[in-house]
Amino acid sequence: MSSTDTGQSRPTALLIGASRGLGHAMAAEFLDRGWSVIGTVRDTTARTPLHDLADRADGRVTIEYLDINEPHQLASLHERLTRHRLDLLFVNAGTTNNESAPIGAVPTADFVEVMVTNALSPMRVIEALEGLVTATGLIGVMSSGQGSITNNTKGGREVYRGSKAALNMFMRSFAVRQAGTQRGFVLLAPGWIRTALGGPDAPYTVEESVPLLVDVLLAKLGTPGLEYLDRSGRTVPW
Repeated sequence: MSSTDTGQSRPTALLIGASRGLGHAMAAEFLDRGWSVIGTVRDTTARTPLHDLADRADGRVTIEYLDINEPHQLASLHERLTRHRLDLLFVNAGTTNNESAPIGAVPTADFVEVMVTNALSPMRVIEALEGLVTATGLIGVMSSGQGSITNNTKGGREVYRGSKAALNMFMRSFAVRQAGTQRGFVLLAPGWIRTALGGPDAPYTVEESVPLLVDVLLAKLGTPGLEYLDRSGRTVPW
């Protein structure tokens, strides 16, 4: 467990994108396992499931505000969190486009939105906030099995796949720059889950998936280096 100037005694996770869906469920799971959670939401006015969780959490859930596609917000978030030391920084963010369109038919605006949201913005968050993570802490992002070039035998979802492959490459470069440290880094491939992004036809529920995902993160905590792992902790080929 980490400690801070504020007397922090529980391990603390900062979950970027925790207002609902997978992010909210992960916040609840970490809370159930004795952690404190700082979760971010985009809208400063709307009430979210994370607010309901915070109301029941006896002060162990803190809500912060961040739109990851607004990089100017990162400096103020860092300032607000300066007294915290994080055991886990995890970025849960993602969007997609018209999944049936081949890459040559994708409008430039759609391409930019998906690539910025899925690849550039998560890395901006990590670059801005990694100094808050303990020397043996874990930094992770929600990737996808569809970011695997090796496993792409069916095609489809081309911009989404490309954005997650780019995220994997950027995270690998970031980890190389931190070679020799004791920090762990993880690209988490959760599988196809019934969320707003995954859709109603996905085979896995949030309820069955999140405990597995948190198991993988906790198993990786304290192990240096970068790994690309699925929901069962198995290595995903690049």
